[in-house]
Amino acid sequence: MVKIISIANQKGGVGKTTTSVNLSASLVAYKKRVLLIDLDPQGNATMGSGINKQSCELSVYHVLTGKNPTAEATVHSNSGKYDVLPANRDLVAAEVELMKEIGRESRLKVALSEVEENYDYIIIDCPPTLNMLTVNALVASEGVIIPMQCEYFALEGLADLNNTIKQIAKLINPKLYIQGILRTMYDPRSSLTNAVTAQLRKYFGDRVYRVSIPRNVRLAEAPSHGLPALMYDRNSKGSMAYLALAGEILRLEKQQPTEMAKAQ
Repeated sequence: MVKIISIANQKGGVGKTTTSVNLSASLVAYKKRVLLIDLDPQGNATMGSGINKQSCELSVYHVLTGKNPTAEATVHSNSGKYDVLPANRDLVAAEVELMKEIGRESRLKVALSEVEENYDYIIIDCPPTLNMLTVNALVASEGVIIPMQCEYFALEGLADLNNTIKQIAKLINPKLYIQGILRTMYDPRSSLTNAVTAQLRKYFGDRVYRVSIPRNVRLAEAPSHGLPALMYDRNSKGSMAYLALAGEILRLEKQQPTEMAKAQ
């Protein structure tokens, strides 16, 4: 059965796209069938997967607006070994068009029902805003992974996102829950990092992943080559961290499927 996970945080620059691309590649390394959905008009996850967003005749925009079926718009990432539903600037128009449609919050969910049996995981890279695109992702998903830096301002944004997730779970998607908090650009030598980690563990407990993602040059370099870090430098600290994250996610789902689904 497919697991659909949104990578979300309305704060920019926290590693959403880096996490989406590298988690997808790491799950493939564990022999999982993966679809990565780029739901950000910037198209960074598309480019980071080695796909030229400008040359995509079809994209997630065409899927959300009902112009083309999901399978028709999906392309394969040769570098990441997973499938991609790409995005480009066309996606900006999707939100405006969706505002006039009935059932606009569920467009992505309906579209994914056409292909979900082909995958073990569907990873959704959300835009850095709580807009209609993000709502579509959350309505379609079961779990939400929130990448965040260990800064106090990040805690404020986390509270807003947590409230949004609870509202969507209450009104539209009762299966939705925070699957995990991922600490990115992590520096264990910082007292602030340790203080924020303590706060996160106080409020979210075991949903704070044990694995953290360090600051790593290779992670930053990989997208410019159109490669996940795992394919760019498998032995880098960043690559190893995302492989460990994928392992932790798989282990938790195997050990605690019911407990995780109840976590709110």
